[in-house]
Amino acid sequence: MTAPYRVVAVSGSLHEPSKTTALLRAIADAVAERADAEVQLIELTAIGPSLAGALRREDLPAHVEEQLVAIEQADLLIVGSPVYRASFTGLFKHLFDFVGQYDLVGKPVLLAATGGGERHALMIEHQLRPLFAFFQALTLPIGVYASNTDFDGYRVASEVLEARIALAAERALPLVGYAHSRAAELRPALV
Repeated sequence: MTAPYRVVAVSGSLHEPSKTTALLRAIADAVAERADAEVQLIELTAIGPSLAGALRREDLPAHVEEQLVAIEQADLLIVGSPVYRASFTGLFKHLFDFVGQYDLVGKPVLLAATGGGERHALMIEHQLRPLFAFFQALTLPIGVYASNTDFDGYRVASEVLEARIALAAERALPLVGYAHSRAAELRPALV
């Protein structure tokens, strides 16, 4: 029996409740419905104040270091941010400034974003994808964008969005499985 996939969802939202966090939960749930997965949600609302003022990873408290290790050891990252001034939130970027430069190489990353309207959807392509390309991560081809009209309060309420979430989860899992098996094959050589 193989271990469950370690799925880590990182919400770049600065608010709670949050449509971005609701979207990430829906995506993580869709993955967990299709594969044996342990899901961990990291919310900037919880750890953001601990990032302020930190310039080096050594400056961070232990509970933030634990979150960074979870990000680096995930089998699948699901990352999302609300669109803020045509990009992701500054604290989202600051969090990833502390991630090891080579710790996400080949790691599958499912990109997501939320915004006020459809015109913000390209943030996934123009901001998130280049950030994770820097890390040499495997950004999955299908990103998931949701606008305010896709929610009822803080719950996904659009059938079209639900279908896109399902498709993203289904298409992600073969790549997660491949990356997971390759990591297992390489581990003995690294020891």
